[in-house]
Formats: sequence, C-alpha cells, structure tokens
Amino acid sequence: MNTSANDAIATGVSFDSDNMWVELADGRKLGVPLAYFPRLLHATPRQRKNYTISGGGTGLHWDDIDEDICVKSLVMGVGDRTKPRLPHRPITKKAIHSSR
Repeated sequence: MNTSANDAIATGVSFDSDNMWVELADGRKLGVPLAYFPRLLHATPRQRKNYTISGGGTGLHWDDIDEDICVKSLVMGVGDRTKPRLPHRPITKKAIHSSR
C-alpha cells in the first residue's frame, strides 16, 4: 500500500456527529474532526451530503457552503486555513473618543 500524501485520491465522503470520513482509493479511511473545518461543522446534514469530488479525487467541494478541501492536505493533517471573519462591532461614542 502506498501511503504517500501525493497519491491520496478520495472516492467518497461520509459524516458522523463529530467527524468527516474520507474514503481513499487505496482502501484507507481518514477521519477528520469537523472542528478543523468550521463551515462543515456548522453546515446542515443536507449541506454536508451535497459534495463533489473534483480533480480526479484530489479535491472535495461543497457548493452550498463555499468549502474546498485538498485531499493531500487532509492526509498531511492540515485543517482550515482561512482567516475567521471578525464579528462586526458597531462604532460607539466611547470608541470615537478613545481614538483621539
């Protein structure tokens, strides 16, 4: 069995309450905590099931939640690297006065 991350090809994806399970062409099944991918963690079960395997098995895509995952990165243990959005904070008079 070749365990190289470069050769990792996804053939299927499933979920339980805490993990995403990626089936690989070489027979491995990779479990990844949903906490690594906040968009998937907060997605509905229906949104999670609506995925596409792209690039001949090298990528996973969820159109509904705008999530793209590289299978090679999963095998290497890399989680979501997008920067979280900061919550919008309204400007208050105190904030205006403290910046002077």
